[in-house]
Amino acid sequence: MQAKMQLLKALQELDQELSQIRQQQSGLEQEQAAMAAEEGRVQDMVDSLLRDLEGLESERNALRQSLGQEQEQVQRSEGRLSEIKTQKEYLAVLKEIDTAKKVNKDLLDKIQEKESQMAALRQEMDEKQSELDGLRAQLAERGSEISAALQAFGKVLEEKDAERQAHLEPLPSTLRKRYQQLMDRRGGIAVVEAKDGTCTGCHMHLPPQLFNSLYRTTDIQSCPHCSRLLFVVPISE
Repeated sequence: MQAKMQLLKALQELDQELSQIRQQQSGLEQEQAAMAAEEGRVQDMVDSLLRDLEGLESERNALRQSLGQEQEQVQRSEGRLSEIKTQKEYLAVLKEIDTAKKVNKDLLDKIQEKESQMAALRQEMDEKQSELDGLRAQLAERGSEISAALQAFGKVLEEKDAERQAHLEPLPSTLRKRYQQLMDRRGGIAVVEAKDGTCTGCHMHLPPQLFNSLYRTTDIQSCPHCSRLLFVVPISE
């Protein structure tokens, strides 16, 4: 029994150490994922701003094309004035020119509005691009540190898992299963000391007969309250 209990105590220490390592590993992986997600979020914003900018540029170019056509129309109409013979036709052409100039003014206003919007978008995009560059630099530096730490953790876990397996193999399968169930159900503490007639796992008093038997029994005993596996430190120690 003593040999099995020593194996169980060592196994529990290993499992607690492995749990801590895996928690640290998970924390680093979450940090890495959060940084990558933030980079992706800002990249999406930059891409969206670029699409908006390209859309405005396309609209402005279409307005410029329309303005050019209208200006050509004004020039053609003005060129006809010297050839007109009647007052009625002359006035009609003047009205046509005036209307075209108003259209041109409206087109120019719209073009200026688009260019103002484009300037604001460029400024915002430059700011987001600068933020993105900073995130990438941070991710490259911190990401390198995290990758190195994860690699080191992976190596330690591999070694500890092999050590754990070596502790498990001598134990009967029923005891392995019992131990693992307790680890899962009792917050990673399956093996505890019985001290001064009390289970140090749940702090409940043990039946005196059970407590006294722990010093001489060859069987592994469980706490009747929390079911954890009990051991005692020999009085001589």
